[in-house]
Amino acid sequence: MHDADIIDGLTGNYQQRAQYEKALYLQYEYLIKDGCRRYKLTYEDSFSAYSDAVLSAIHTIVDNRFDRNNSLKTYLFQIFHNKCVDLIRKITNNKQQVHRSVATPMLLDRLPESAKNAIEQLIDQDRITTVKQHLQTIGQKCKEVLLLHADGYTDEQIATQLSYNNAAVVKTTRVRCREKLNQLLGSYE
Repeated sequence: MHDADIIDGLTGNYQQRAQYEKALYLQYEYLIKDGCRRYKLTYEDSFSAYSDAVLSAIHTIVDNRFDRNNSLKTYLFQIFHNKCVDLIRKITNNKQQVHRSVATPMLLDRLPESAKNAIEQLIDQDRITTVKQHLQTIGQKCKEVLLLHADGYTDEQIATQLSYNNAAVVKTTRVRCREKLNQLLGSYE
């Protein structure tokens, strides 16, 4: 069927519209397999994207917003492409959600007390290992300042021990070093 016939049929009376909706759907149904191949979608996902694209095209045509200068095939393919890309983003985002950590207290509440303690220790050990790894990358001075501060030394004591001019310089250095470390830890999580 030609584009003009389908468009005229969809904008015609309600009874004939169903026939032309089906014709539109069947005419470009091959896009479903194309979506599986091109976008690596499952058949069900590609089918869903195609159905949504057809419905969107039908609404545009019925509302007289379709530009007849474009081919129906090109228009439908563009909508289908956008739906597939949206699906891929959704699937990718959902996969990333699976790998994100759930709030530890939520999970730990479901466990017996002995398991909670063991898991909390493992999490703490993992965090310590991660911080130690990142301390190696931020530079020796930063590492020294942050470790001394973590051990309870005051800025004045750190200034004396590491030969800084005064405690204010140590504080500024410590804050900048902490920001570097936080950035590295943020990219890790």
